Amino acid sequence: MTSRRVGRAALVVAALVPLAFLAIFFVVPVSGMALRGLRPEGQWALGSALEVLGRGRTQRVLWFTVWLAGLGTAVTVLLGVPMAYVLHRLSFRGQRVLRALVVMPFVLPTVVVGVAFRTLLAPSGPLGFLGLDGSWVAILLALIFFNLAVVVRTVGGMWESLDPRAEEAAAALGASPAQVFRTVTLPALLPSILSAASVVFLFCSTAFGVVLVLGGLRYSTIETEIYLLTANFLDLQAAAVLSLLQLVAVLALLGLTEAARTRRERVLSRVARTGSPRRPARVDALPVALTVAAVAFLLTPILTLVVRSLRIDGAWSLHNYRQLAAPEATDALLVPVTQAMANSWRTAIDATLLAMLLGVLVAVVVSRRPATPRGRRALGALDATFMLPLGISAVTVGFGFLITLDRPPLDLRSSPVLVPIAQAMVALPLVVRTLAPVLRSLDPRQREAAASLGAGPVRAWLSVDLPVVWRPLLAATGFAMAVSLGSSARRASSRGRSGRRCRW
Repeated sequence: MTSRRVGRAALVVAALVPLAFLAIFFVVPVSGMALRGLRPEGQWALGSALEVLGRGRTQRVLWFTVWLAGLGTAVTVLLGVPMAYVLHRLSFRGQRVLRALVVMPFVLPTVVVGVAFRTLLAPSGPLGFLGLDGSWVAILLALIFFNLAVVVRTVGGMWESLDPRAEEAAAALGASPAQVFRTVTLPALLPSILSAASVVFLFCSTAFGVVLVLGGLRYSTIETEIYLLTANFLDLQAAAVLSLLQLVAVLALLGLTEAARTRRERVLSRVARTGSPRRPARVDALPVALTVAAVAFLLTPILTLVVRSLRIDGAWSLHNYRQLAAPEATDALLVPVTQAMANSWRTAIDATLLAMLLGVLVAVVVSRRPATPRGRRALGALDATFMLPLGISAVTVGFGFLITLDRPPLDLRSSPVLVPIAQAMVALPLVVRTLAPVLRSLDPRQREAAASLGAGPVRAWLSVDLPVVWRPLLAATGFAMAVSLGSSARRASSRGRSGRRCRW
């Protein structure tokens, strides 16, 4: 009884620490920004705030955001699941290189991704003849390019850990490979697919740099609209309404995802070892072909950007790269690129450590299996709570920092600590979404058997959980580092554009 109470107390502490972090660095800034917009002069102005929703431009922005995010999520999942199979269940030479290549777009700043696609699709670019420059298709392609890694790493980490004996038994009973996938593999993977799809949808619906570079004002989304309303027009009321609407939509999405995941999720039989990857066979022709096409899709804009960086007036040259080490030679840089990279790495490492610490705590808590419906609903709500930072405008959070964290003991507006904290807050949901489906699928009877044989909690975790969790743990760490590096690069690339501080 004492050990059970200690375990419950540990779970409560593990939940309270991330909740306190989220409350201080997310709830406070977002609520402060919303109140500043809805109570512009200390009095509620809900009537004029609701008028924002009746604007024709607002309705067009909302429809385009939902439609684009839904289509981008569907295509990304349909392409990412076969890639996850090839890269995590098959074995071939160069597999690790391809895995790193798939993650590389996720590390790139969204502005760089937008520039790469503009270079590729511009009238003078290699694919300029398609006439896609400045179209919504260009935005869609860039979103797929950026988010494929989410599906591949999330689903692939789960796929690597599946016990192959169920598939082998179905095949031995005469099921075809398609039937085995449909009846055995897909139900086991569905929780991780739903988790990845929810993250991708949130990333697509809150895309900023890609939309701004490729679509400008013609194809504005909620994120870019909030930025324009806040930074250009100082219309905090309209920005607050859109931010709150975004929050409601995110809550609804997370609720639907959680309900679907709960209905579909089942306890999977796990063993300490997992199935060994096998060589590609003829039956793998379709997923291999899709993976080859996807890799070509990922390489094309990157190679186009690299080639353009090496060309000056039609001749090959390293002049552009030499200028990176001499910031005085151009107005585009404030510091040498080596110093900027060192700063980005230090910040990314700090953010990754913080995100992993908090994410593991959250994943352990939400993967529990309460006996009562109230307990299950509480854990579902806790899981959804930590997904909220992905669905709220970064502009709202950023301006919220400025207007709320401006007095002791949290006067952090000019502190560099805010940068890794903000990055960790974005990476935290990815860590949870990568680890939680794997932890939920662990059979608790294996821990109970280990405990009945005399193993302590640590020994039981090392012998039962760790052999299954270590691969998804590495994937979650890679995700956190990728998000942090991308955010650091975005911050470095945008420094110097405006040194002004807003005073409201």
